[in-house]
Order: sequence, then C-alpha cells, then structure tokens
Amino acid sequence: MESYRIEHDSMGEVKVPAERLWGAQTQRSFENFKIGVEKMPEEIIRAFAVMKKCCAEANHELLPEKMTAEKLGAISAACDEIIAGKLSGEFPLAVWQTGSGTQSNMNLNEVIANRGNMIAGKRILHPNDDVNMSQSSNDTFPAAIHIAAVCATKERLIPALSGLIEEFERLEKENEGILKCGRTHLQDAVPIRFSQEISGWRALLERSREQITLSLESLSNLSLGGTAVGTGLNAPKGFDRLVAEKISAAAGHPFKTDANKFHSLSSQDEAVFGHGALKALAADMMKIANDIRWLASGPRTGLGEIVIPANEPGSSIMPGKVNPTQCEAVTMVAVQVMGNDAAIGFAASQGNFQLNVFLPVIAYNYLQSVRLIGDALESFRKNCVRGIKPNVGKMSENVGKSLMLAAALNPSIGYENAAKTVKEAFEKNITLKEAAVGLGFLSAEEFDRVFRPEDMT
Repeated sequence: MESYRIEHDSMGEVKVPAERLWGAQTQRSFENFKIGVEKMPEEIIRAFAVMKKCCAEANHELLPEKMTAEKLGAISAACDEIIAGKLSGEFPLAVWQTGSGTQSNMNLNEVIANRGNMIAGKRILHPNDDVNMSQSSNDTFPAAIHIAAVCATKERLIPALSGLIEEFERLEKENEGILKCGRTHLQDAVPIRFSQEISGWRALLERSREQITLSLESLSNLSLGGTAVGTGLNAPKGFDRLVAEKISAAAGHPFKTDANKFHSLSSQDEAVFGHGALKALAADMMKIANDIRWLASGPRTGLGEIVIPANEPGSSIMPGKVNPTQCEAVTMVAVQVMGNDAAIGFAASQGNFQLNVFLPVIAYNYLQSVRLIGDALESFRKNCVRGIKPNVGKMSENVGKSLMLAAALNPSIGYENAAKTVKEAFEKNITLKEAAVGLGFLSAEEFDRVFRPEDMT
C-alpha cells in the first residue's frame, strides 16, 4: 500500500506520495490535468533550475538578510542535482495545464525547497518565500522558454546543421566536374554539374543557419524582473540585470534583460520569429530530401542518377527492395515542424492584456522542433548523405538524351529553329544533331563546333 505525507498550500491540505519531493500545488496539478501524455520538456526543467539558482545568487547579493548564505547553498545544491538529471522523476506535470505555466514553476519551487531542506538537514526553505523570491510564474516561464530555446539550439541543432553542411562540402568537392541533366518543372532542362547541384543544397542549409543564428539575438532577452505584470513588484532594483548576467555565466551563452517587461510578459514575438527560422530550415530539409530520393529512384525504372546507402530491407513482400528511409524520416520531421509552427503562431497571438497564457504549448512545440530537427539532420548525415555516390554512367546517358541541350543552338540558328529541331528529334526519336542537319539548319561540322554540353554549365 502506497504511503503518503500531508502537504498544504493556501487552499488546504493535500496527500502527496511519501517518496516524492514535490508539494501540494504540484500534486493538485498532477491530479487535475490528466490530459494526454505530453510532459513538460526536460529542457524547460533544466532552464528553470539554472534560473532558480541564479535568482538565489542575485537575491543573496541584493537581499542578503532574506537570502542568507545557508539558504543559497541549499538552493544551489538542489538545482545542481536537477541540472545533472538526478531528480528527473520529480517533474510529472502535463503540458496541458495552466497557460502561464504556474504549476510547473511551483513544481520546481517545491522540489528545490524540499530537496534543499534535506540537504541542509533542517527546514530553512519555503517554495514561495525563498525559492521564488523576486519572481513570478509570469516572468519565469517566458524566461525559461528563451533560455531553453537558446541552449538547445546552440548546443544541439546548430552543431548537427553544421555537420551536414560540412558533409555536403565534402561531397561537392568529390564530385567536381561530373555533368548531369538539370531539371525544372520535373522536366529536362539544360545541363548542370553534380557539384553545382550539391552546392545548392549546401547553400540552403548555410542560409538557414544564418537565419537561426539571427533569431537567437532576440531570444536572448529575458523577462525576469518583471514579476506579475511587468512592473517588477517585489523584486529589488537591479535584480533583472544581475540575474541575466548570472544566467549568462551559468548557461555559457549570453543573455540580457528585456528593456520592456510589459512586452516580454505579454508577447511571444521572439518565439514566433525564432521558430519561423526553424520552419524555413524544415522547408529546406523537405526540398533536399525529396531531391535525393528522386535522384536515387529506381534502381532500374527511376532516375537512378545517384546511389544512396541501403540501410534496411524495404518491403515485407518484395525481396531485395530498398527504400529511401532516411529521406522519408526527414520529410516527416519537416511536416511536424511546420505543424508546430502553426501552433506557436496561434498561441503567440493570444497575449491578452499583461500576459500570454499559452506558454506551455509554445515551449513544448518549440523544443520538440529543435530536438527533432537536430536529430534528423544528424541521422540524415550519417545514414544517407555520407554514403551518396553518383551513377556517372546514368548521368551521362541522360545528358546525351536530353533535348534541352538545344539551348546551345540558340545563338547559331535562333530560338524558333532550335525549337523546331527539338520537335523533329522528339517526334522521330532521333538525335538533335540528326534533326538539325536534316532540317538544314547546320552542317554536321557546324553542329559539332557549337554543340558542347560541358560548356553550358
């Protein structure tokens, strides 16, 4: 039989499982929001722990009579355990809770207070009076979103993105000079070098990296110090700047206080802008993955211009079938990120008066996107892009058959005669040379002199 202890809050007593560190408010939320399986992201929990530790340090400097060295030590030790993942089972709350994230803020406050008291060996910490000193859920949760988004993007997503860019750079150099058919509207177009096609993929990712990096500048603004409605009630003067400095040092990334707390509590502009850059990357991922799986289609009845790694059997009924599974995973991630972007946009539009109350769903979707994209890019790099090989024979065959090489004839015989040459070659299933000579537009020698596909790139 499970044992309980009695905790209390402003509404009365609550039974809490005896082995748990959380308190009454966490338990109420746990019981009242049995919605879905989505829990508060671990990135948010870590961001909160960093923030609570830094808030205690700032309070110790500004209000040492209230935040004593003993209290600071207990809070810091408890936060360090959370950051290290030692207390991961103590944060059970659903994303689908109060829209300000108050219950998750209190979950952190209660766990830190109870664990801190255990470390101190006596009851010195109160979740509201000490752990939440100079703070409100209304300024801590928006700050946690920014801290978590910046850290996850810089530490997880950008390294994976840079790794894929480097892989394409290598592939580009290795395939310099290989001629292939270009395609527009899914139809044959003038020639392109395979290295040029790869350079387009690389540049897409480089541009996305620039845009994502730019978005991190606004995400570095923190709402801390605004407390309940942006006025800074109950926070000492200078707390906002000091805590931003301490978070910068603790997180290893620069943060600064938002100049207008009324904005930072009620608006999620930065999340919309930042996730917009993630959506742009998702669009690029969709394009690149689709290009690669089209080029690898076949192996005998498709384009077949490249070969990608065969990682696992592709069919339960067709022996020997291999599918572009990494491309499919990337495109599904892209779809999910685009859906997340719509959710974040709708949620950010709901900043009524002094507070946006759609914060947990913004946090969940944003961090899921960062996590999914980072993982997908790395998987795509290791299990697909790294093993791409050109089918030079097929590329050369397709270039030779392409009627769009007739564009090289435009300067010599004009656009209309070149079009007639294409039509003649297509209808009679003959070469462009045979058609141009047969129509009397060029002699065989003249054709050979002006028709040089390698010069068209």
